[in-house]
Amino acid sequence: MSTFEFSPAECVPFRDKEAVARVRAITREDITKHSNPDLKIQVIPGEDFAFKWLLHIFEQIKTARDENRTCVLITPQPWPGYKWVADMINICRLDCSHLHTFNMDEYADENGNTPPDTWKHGFMYSMMTHFYSNIDPELRPPIEQVKGPTTANIDDYGKMLADLGGADYCYSGPGWTGHLAFIEPDCPEYAGTLEEWKLMGPKIVTLSPFTIAQNSLHGSFGLSGDLTAVPPKAATIGPAEVINAKGRIDMHGITVDGSEASWQRTMSRLCLHGPVTPQLPTSIHQLLKTDVWMSESIAQTIETRWDKGY
Repeated sequence: MSTFEFSPAECVPFRDKEAVARVRAITREDITKHSNPDLKIQVIPGEDFAFKWLLHIFEQIKTARDENRTCVLITPQPWPGYKWVADMINICRLDCSHLHTFNMDEYADENGNTPPDTWKHGFMYSMMTHFYSNIDPELRPPIEQVKGPTTANIDDYGKMLADLGGADYCYSGPGWTGHLAFIEPDCPEYAGTLEEWKLMGPKIVTLSPFTIAQNSLHGSFGLSGDLTAVPPKAATIGPAEVINAKGRIDMHGITVDGSEASWQRTMSRLCLHGPVTPQLPTSIHQLLKTDVWMSESIAQTIETRWDKGY
């Protein structure tokens, strides 16, 4: 059989083809095995995946209320499913005055300016629309306890979290580049050795072209690949906020609008079983105590499909 050797395109952040080949070969049967016993990888049936996460958020809020303590959560990109948490809060008449939420990221323009919370594509707009406004007014936390990173607060965002004792839970999931929140592997703002990188806090960062392409397929941008619709920069938490959280759940379940196709299938294997490096930001979970929830679709063995075209 003939071979054709080539190097990955220069724009690809992680270019170790041997490491990629090794993790691509990890089967569904072996995907949950890891040398770190504190990295607990579970494969979750697809129909249960989203609800399990939203139920966990509700559980954290309720448990903290029952124990008469604050509940501090780092929340990932908001989406319409957050309204289910609001529904559970309303049904159970759960007082959320103790709840503090910190969005993990937000878009920014080319000058590093984040949008107002009235911009419909923004994460704070989504959080306010799908979560906060759906909670009955008498049960809502004070509005100042629902936060997102902005141009104005980015230098203090990490301290705001630390002053509350850090997050009880940080919820995350890898992007196409392996990004964690919007911590990109190739953005100049997070350049440094692994040990230096682990100490870095919130920043305004430059988004990877791969992230812009990934997000151009989001419903908020029309699911149609409009690269001009996605802002070029973002505000994000840093590795320090993830590492300092008391608990972490990393979720791997993204497919292209529910189809078989998923860029995450390979990247999940790299982040969970490849080298731990800032070139794969989500790989930091391999050194931590983290619950990883993976859908059956992402866990499935990677096989060549000659019967499929584009």
